[in-house]
Amino acid sequence: MNWMILPFKRYAEFSGRSRRMEYWMFTLLNAIVMTVLIVFALGAGGAAGVLEADASGDPAAGLMALFGGMGLLIVVYGLAILIPSIAVTVRRLHDRDMSGWWYLGAIVGGMIPYVGFLVSIAFLVLMALPGTPGPNRYGPDPKGVGDAETFA
Repeated sequence: MNWMILPFKRYAEFSGRSRRMEYWMFTLLNAIVMTVLIVFALGAGGAAGVLEADASGDPAAGLMALFGGMGLLIVVYGLAILIPSIAVTVRRLHDRDMSGWWYLGAIVGGMIPYVGFLVSIAFLVLMALPGTPGPNRYGPDPKGVGDAETFA
């Protein structure tokens, strides 16, 4: 559980390095929270939206009801995790001995039709690759002392 909340503790820390475990556990936490929020929004707001759309005859009214309370909560959570998500991604790139500016390139590249899919796959693979062993220009290895060195 500590790995999931560590990026919140390092909220806007763009220097240093982050392990794969920190990045992927934070990503998993956000995926779970967003899925739960969306399911509740569709369940609660969706039913209210259908009733609202039937009552007013305007299909857009149902969409507005859907993005009422739960939709607002989704937006607030998305804004709350924006800075920690960017920071942990930049630190993960640092662990690969790459500049954090590559993330901006991935975002811009992701906006190009057809190329965006390939950029997303490449970035996914990049985040899954192991970090640079030992210290690099962004700091010491976040794994620290390994088990082999501890029990040697």
